Amino acid sequence: MKASELRNKDVEGLEKEVKDLLKAHFGLRMQKATQQLGNHSQLSKTRRDIARAKTILAEKKKQGAAK
Repeated sequence: MKASELRNKDVEGLEKEVKDLLKAHFGLRMQKATQQLGNHSQLSKTRRDIARAKTILAEKKKQGAAK
């Protein structure tokens, strides 16, 4: 997911997105553990998406607190 798409969401939407990405990452980790994961690059992509969403969420919370 692109950062521009995440910036258009509100705080609640970003929190939901982080939660969904964490669930997806957990599922991928379980697939890797049971040797069912074919594309290992998905793990790093979801990890980066989680970090991107958390960063933008922190920025929005900081802007909200500064107002």
